[in-house]
Amino acid sequence: MPILREEYPRPQLVRADWLNLNGEWDFAFDDDNIGLQQGWFADFSKVSAKKITVPFAFQTPLSGINDTTFHDYCWYSTSFELPEKMKEKQIILHFGAVDYLADVYINGHLAGSHEGGHTPFSFNITPYLTHKTESLIVRVCDPSTDETIPRGKQFWQEESAAIWYTRTTGIWQTVWLEGLEKTHITNLRFTPDVDNGDIAIEFETNGDFTGKYVNFDITFKGEKIVAETMFIFNKYTKTVINLFNQKIFRSLMHGDGWTWTPHNPNLFDIRIQLKDGLELLDEIESYFGMRKIHTQNGMVYLNNRPFYQKLVLDQGYWQQGLLTAPSDEALKQDILLAKEMGFNGARKHQKVEDPRYLYWADKLGFLVWGECAAAPIFSDKAVARLTREWLEIIARDYNHPCIAAWVPINESWGVPNIGYDEQQANHTLGLYYTIKSLDKTRLVISNDGWEMTKTDICAVHNYNHGNAAEPEKYAYYKASLYDKCSILSARPAAREIFVTGFLHKNEPILLTEFGGIAYKTEETAKKGDWGYTSATTEEEFLADYSRIMQAVYESKILHGFCYTQLTDVEQEINGLLTYDRKPKCDLAKIKAINEMWHIPVVEG
Repeated sequence: MPILREEYPRPQLVRADWLNLNGEWDFAFDDDNIGLQQGWFADFSKVSAKKITVPFAFQTPLSGINDTTFHDYCWYSTSFELPEKMKEKQIILHFGAVDYLADVYINGHLAGSHEGGHTPFSFNITPYLTHKTESLIVRVCDPSTDETIPRGKQFWQEESAAIWYTRTTGIWQTVWLEGLEKTHITNLRFTPDVDNGDIAIEFETNGDFTGKYVNFDITFKGEKIVAETMFIFNKYTKTVINLFNQKIFRSLMHGDGWTWTPHNPNLFDIRIQLKDGLELLDEIESYFGMRKIHTQNGMVYLNNRPFYQKLVLDQGYWQQGLLTAPSDEALKQDILLAKEMGFNGARKHQKVEDPRYLYWADKLGFLVWGECAAAPIFSDKAVARLTREWLEIIARDYNHPCIAAWVPINESWGVPNIGYDEQQANHTLGLYYTIKSLDKTRLVISNDGWEMTKTDICAVHNYNHGNAAEPEKYAYYKASLYDKCSILSARPAAREIFVTGFLHKNEPILLTEFGGIAYKTEETAKKGDWGYTSATTEEEFLADYSRIMQAVYESKILHGFCYTQLTDVEQEINGLLTYDRKPKCDLAKIKAINEMWHIPVVEG
């Protein structure tokens, strides 16, 4: 029986009435792009269809198709019947993510379209329902070689190579239905203010809000601490609730503290009820964390205390599902394995991760740097597409306390001429300020790796550590131990750290990609394996890891790191784990190295 990903797909906003549509659907390639002309959206029975297991892309083994060749157009078809309890409600059809363009048809009617491969979308399909057996058909367009699309690590050639991987086309996150009353809550946001002990709650009320009111019940570890009622006078509502109530122990990081950290991932549960008299119109279960991130004196602070980030680069690919985790437990286990090795967070690389991953990061205590897939080239269309996805990313993920930073650009991908093209530099500035205007609670890195403009962290990439017999390749690491200028004047990948006209302004300096020691085990060895540097035995691998980590930890300049990487992905074997999540060495030894050295106070 295929794995269907049956867990609730939107953990930050849980309602009782929902129906999971994952499972076996009909599926067809449309390589000649004739489906629209022939009316496949109205009658799919005339199509010679395969079977596919949603939400796995056709390129994956878990889909049941496992075809990695180019197919730019494809169609999905399924049917469903509404449960009785949902038939009198407004029915919202949700897609977690569809890569890249999707047209959605209900009973032959176009319910809506969406562009963007990594973010959710939804349509009110109530007007198109028959309340009998309903038809749902999805047409997907994913141009395999279009380099204006934010595609991240998905290769625009058929065969994956080096750091480029197999593409994901079509539905790759959960499809589900939700039943709502006409009057319901939407756009729910929680903004913590640790300094004052407040939580700001914002939402909108769809439908007729006149005379309606909401109840807020907030609990902490099972103890009710807030029970408030407020009447709604406008479509948009904001209220601020004090949680700490002038009790200092509640705001402390440790002991009985109520703030969220990786060591103490304290979360508040909240139930929001929208009522009209005694009638319950909407009920939401959610949670939030009291967490503050800022920079000061060349350091990152978490809840007003210096915090050294030990991150691991995580591509978020799985051997059987590519971008789609085979199960909710697999997402949880990736975090547990990283924590077992002594990391306190991850940079999700060139991928907008499933909300369930962020849920487990919130629950387990694991920092996340949120990143988006990049387009390979710069153009007006690429700028518009990337910007649009960032608006949707922040709308989806704003409430997760685990997210500490946003990374809109990586290594000048999508802005290859940023060093001398003012327009491309302005693109990174535009993304920086757009994200800051939408989210004041997190840090933003304008161009992770090099050629930064305005940025909250000076994020540097350098893989030039060589091996013990190549001290000249190690000079950058050694020189950087006490010399800030050596970092800022370096030219990794022949690129300047800052774009001309922009200077380091005492932002915290982090080494956010390095390492990449490729250790090929007998079990994983295959033709075409690729890595930055290599180790041939477990002992050699651990010795090299220890050597470079010692240099990083001894630095008085660096205030954190992101090691490359958590797992192997296809032919790239830089992982601490294999592609199927088997440790390449004793994880306790990695943890011992990660915790061996005292973390210095960074000099300003």
